[in-house]
Amino acid sequence: MLTDQAQFPKDLLPSAIPSLMSDPLDEFENMPPADKGQQPGHQKQEELFETAPPPWELAVQDDVATATIVFSEAPHGPYDYRIPDEMRDDLKPGMRVKVPLGHRKKAMIGWCTETKMGSSASRTLRDVSEVLDDDPLCDAHLVRLVMWMSHYYQAPAGQVFDTLIPSSVRSNAGTRERTYFKLTRRDIEDELIESLPPKQQQAIRFLIMSGRPMTSAQVMIGADCTISPIKSLEKKGLVVSEARREMATSTPMRWQLDDGETETKHELTDDQSVALGKIKDAVDAEEGKALLLHGVTGSGKTEVYIRAIEHVVKFGRSAIVLVPEISLTPQTRGRFERRFEGVAVLHSQMTPAERHFQWQRIRRNEVQVVIGPRSAVFAPLPRLGLIILDEEHDGSFKQGTAPRYHARKVAHARAMSLKIPIILGTATPSLESWHACSTGHADLISMPSRVGNRPMPDVQLVDLKNRDDRTSGAISRPLHQAVVDTLEENGQIILLLNRRGFATTIQCPSCGHVVSCPDCDMPLTHHRDGGKAVCHYCDYTIGTPPWCPACRFDGIRYGGLGTQRLEVEVKSRFPGAKVARMDSDTMRRPGSHQKVLSAFRSGEINILLGTQMIAKGLDFPNVLLVGVINADSALHFPDFRAAERTFGLVTQVAGRTGRGDRGGRVIVQTFSPEHPAIQAASRHDYEQFAHDEMNARRKFNYPPLGSVARIIIRGGVEEVTESTAESLVRHFESARDKLGHEVRILGPAPPPMSKLKGKYRFHILLQAVASGPLGEVIRTATDKFVIPEKDDVQYVVDIDPMEML
Repeated sequence: MLTDQAQFPKDLLPSAIPSLMSDPLDEFENMPPADKGQQPGHQKQEELFETAPPPWELAVQDDVATATIVFSEAPHGPYDYRIPDEMRDDLKPGMRVKVPLGHRKKAMIGWCTETKMGSSASRTLRDVSEVLDDDPLCDAHLVRLVMWMSHYYQAPAGQVFDTLIPSSVRSNAGTRERTYFKLTRRDIEDELIESLPPKQQQAIRFLIMSGRPMTSAQVMIGADCTISPIKSLEKKGLVVSEARREMATSTPMRWQLDDGETETKHELTDDQSVALGKIKDAVDAEEGKALLLHGVTGSGKTEVYIRAIEHVVKFGRSAIVLVPEISLTPQTRGRFERRFEGVAVLHSQMTPAERHFQWQRIRRNEVQVVIGPRSAVFAPLPRLGLIILDEEHDGSFKQGTAPRYHARKVAHARAMSLKIPIILGTATPSLESWHACSTGHADLISMPSRVGNRPMPDVQLVDLKNRDDRTSGAISRPLHQAVVDTLEENGQIILLLNRRGFATTIQCPSCGHVVSCPDCDMPLTHHRDGGKAVCHYCDYTIGTPPWCPACRFDGIRYGGLGTQRLEVEVKSRFPGAKVARMDSDTMRRPGSHQKVLSAFRSGEINILLGTQMIAKGLDFPNVLLVGVINADSALHFPDFRAAERTFGLVTQVAGRTGRGDRGGRVIVQTFSPEHPAIQAASRHDYEQFAHDEMNARRKFNYPPLGSVARIIIRGGVEEVTESTAESLVRHFESARDKLGHEVRILGPAPPPMSKLKGKYRFHILLQAVASGPLGEVIRTATDKFVIPEKDDVQYVVDIDPMEML
């Protein structure tokens, strides 16, 4: 994602980050206005409104102020509106407005992207009805970022604005309107004051002494009066009232600050010192630069981040730290709050009021560090000086819904625009970032040793094909013995199984019927708590059937393994151990991550089991054993990134042990111990894995050696959806031939999940060696492609897809 050398957007880059030697947003601004504003598949403004002025009005053009407005709902725009004279000083880019649109009776809410003078005659444009914000919600840099994302990811700019600005901010969550009273003028004569009744004198003298606007309650208490004298002063023109919207409470936070980690200080290692020096040099150079901090698990990357931010803060600037999982937030927040006065957190488990409160703190420049998952990349810090992506390889940095942006790419674009460094930190770099270093688009900083020269944990592979090692349950004999030994040593254990629920299939052994979701054609997962069968893709839920729905056989079988079944087995095998489970079923309540991780750190929990949320970044010195229950769960998916995900997950969870003085060990259970990804993970050998994986991808020019885009077509009728997909392919082929680009078009074909949420699905893959032609073909093909409403079919463009299911 950091490798392409083509200039954006002249080449319309669809899948690789623009060259690190240039600012992608500057290049975007150099485009012709028509190219920037036009959204794929939507008509230009002149086809919606009459824009040609009559000849006698051509001279009246130079003094007309216009605003360019975009919408999050169709038609998305952009459209020009006249700014009334009384709004000229108030309306700025990044604000929301209400405007008339088409024949709608109700005014539409849109976003202002640009204001300009003298573009059209006044009669041809409709007026902006209302300005909704007192100040821009996006500064000039963020507005440019919105327009770049809209063009790059082929998403309407209005949708991108709605993604940048949380709904809690747009709805003013947690606020209430208060009325303030202030003097109409400061130089009120003493004679005038003394001519007032006593209570009015007290009220006006109190306002004079306070020197600032006050609420009626404040004046009533301070002047010992009722509301009546204040209203009388307002009628006499001595006092004026104004309404302000404010947070209802100053600190609406409901959880503890961290997970109980105690601070341990040590001198920087040689690796850390070298890394910090290179980062400081990049900060001081005041130029956009990407730095890949490749440090093994336990090498002290977080301490390097903190020291680098301390350097940035010295100059009055601030930083964004992105983490992949909410479970990392309490630990990360605790580490930063011990070192910095102003730390803000943004994540999805916050209430709307909490999120709005933190967003306003950030906007007012009251914080030095912002921590959160991918959406925190849009934090409105006025003086941003550094962006850090921890665990930059993680797939959760990719947004799964429109606009389908990748936080790493957006962070890079923002950093290059502001001419600041971006640090990509990980023990298992994405191949895109690794390749960027080999091509000179990013600088590699290596930290190959753990703090204190602690050894990397020993990794033992258990071949589940070997009957001697297998048991009737999920835990093999070697892993069972290792757990017993660890518990006797008063050590702690982490067990990883990346499937939730109790049983992953419910099947009748008599007729073979599998209980499936009617909307997704996917097997339902049995959840023991609540006795229910759930579809993990659309949340369709039924009571677990006690017999076969097809043949009524009462011996229905629960197959497969999920974290609930593993929890039952662990409690049965190790009755004296205290066990906790972390997955999306148990971590739904706000603060639940902090509660479990604090108990684990304090030793109240002996065995922590869960999905991938326990595999990343967590630092518990007393963990002596990590067990991977099934390393093959994602290894054989029909996805070219399957091996990379498996290597990363096994390496990351293995890194959770051996961080204390007593060392650690890892046991990986697998049916494929000979697979290169698992072999490399067992040796902690990233470079060998990257070399082998690059050779495998070179055969088909898969990223990062080429570019891929995925088009997903979904509809209620399978034949109509397939016909639409075939029509879209013909448009792609026509655009490719017309432009003369070498783009490989695959499909349409049903993806592995051919039906989801009641919609039949087909997908098309587009591949090219260079990324520029790919985006141009997609834009040309979709510009005039219209699907009849009666067909009930939609398509989604996914640039740089992270999964193919």
